[in-house]
Amino acid sequence: MHRPSRRHLVIGTAVVATAAAAAVTTTAGASDSKDRAEDAIKGGKAKNVILLIGDGMGDSEITLARDYTVGANGRLNMDKFPLTGAYTTYAVHADGTPDYVTDSAASGTGWATGVKTVNGRISKTPDTDKAVPTVLELAQKNGYATGSVTTSELTDATPAVLASHATDRSCQGPADMAKCPTDTIAAGGPGSIAEQSVNHKVDVLFGGGKARFDQKVTDGTYKGLTVTEQARKLGYQVVTDSAGMKSAKADKPVLGLFASGNVPTEWTGKTAAVGGTDPQRCVTSNPNRPSATPSLADSATKAIQLLEAKQKHSSKGFFLQIEGASIDKQDHAADPCGQIGETAAFDRAVKVARDYAAKHPDTLVVTTADHGHTSQIVPLEATPPGLSSTLVTNEGQQLKVNYSTNTPGQSQEHTGTQVRIAGQGPQAYRVLGVTNQTDLFATIREALNLR
Repeated sequence: MHRPSRRHLVIGTAVVATAAAAAVTTTAGASDSKDRAEDAIKGGKAKNVILLIGDGMGDSEITLARDYTVGANGRLNMDKFPLTGAYTTYAVHADGTPDYVTDSAASGTGWATGVKTVNGRISKTPDTDKAVPTVLELAQKNGYATGSVTTSELTDATPAVLASHATDRSCQGPADMAKCPTDTIAAGGPGSIAEQSVNHKVDVLFGGGKARFDQKVTDGTYKGLTVTEQARKLGYQVVTDSAGMKSAKADKPVLGLFASGNVPTEWTGKTAAVGGTDPQRCVTSNPNRPSATPSLADSATKAIQLLEAKQKHSSKGFFLQIEGASIDKQDHAADPCGQIGETAAFDRAVKVARDYAAKHPDTLVVTTADHGHTSQIVPLEATPPGLSSTLVTNEGQQLKVNYSTNTPGQSQEHTGTQVRIAGQGPQAYRVLGVTNQTDLFATIREALNLR
């Protein structure tokens, strides 16, 4: 369908959405909500795009975090976007038929390239295993600064889809290439995800995964060096804690490696159990998280500062992806407190992005998830067959959460449900209705006029 006709249809929907948004706000907030919604449906070109991905953050995960932290009638920062829709998340088989439950590699490839692929593959075609240009690569080509911030390893699937192409998501470092024989440098390929990420000279890379970057390169120009040493050869400032991150300058790219593996969670508590747990309050700290570890919100703030400073003399702005990765990882582990804490941490990063956009209205901000996940809020009297836990929320009420997408003792599973997408700023009207995950690529490309 031709874009202009779709745009006219969607703007009609947006007018209804604007009226609805105004109707449900308080009198004091109605005018502001209406103004923001009207601004968001005007289309136009963005100078910057900030894409926020809550990994595994389906509606159940959002509701759980909302109920626990701000109350059933409260609102998270991610709830306050003027325009909200949903998108489908399915992957495909090699023949193009749908695979209804996606992993993070295939889903990330969808928004990063506009092409659906098979589960486990990073920004490559589902059939011929050929690299497909990513939105980050196109942004670089068009003169934009680029960044990726995550609480996972920087080589994990969601950050990997932006600046690498791999047959399998497991090929994270030079020593991890067993499933990617044609991607090795020895075979004439681009190398591991870690090598590709620094070779791309992404301006800001913040996350975990130091152990991957400490692996030694096995072939090519940087043979015998670690990937971290390769990054330094390429001009990167390498930082490992909050103080180092804060002192980084915008004149060189920055590689922040804040943990050996995934960045430790912010909250802890008892994991769900067969038959449930006694009512518990979550512990809003983690003894295994070093005090020098920057929060996702602090990392996002610094990334925006660095990217903006790099582009201060340019008419072009930046593209930045921010991922709250361990919402998913704690969902897999049936750990409600870890999961809620990571959702809350992600929500604070959403506020950072929205506060920036309030001062820079030429910024498109989109928040969404890559796929749904397992947690479900169930009645207190329910006796689900899987793992469950009873929480005492900040409202002083009990809430039961259940994890039953796999046998107890096994990793809990993703689900194939559609997930929320919300936005504000130029081209944000495109999130309205029910769209496909691949449409997000087109939204960003159109907003930044990437060719």
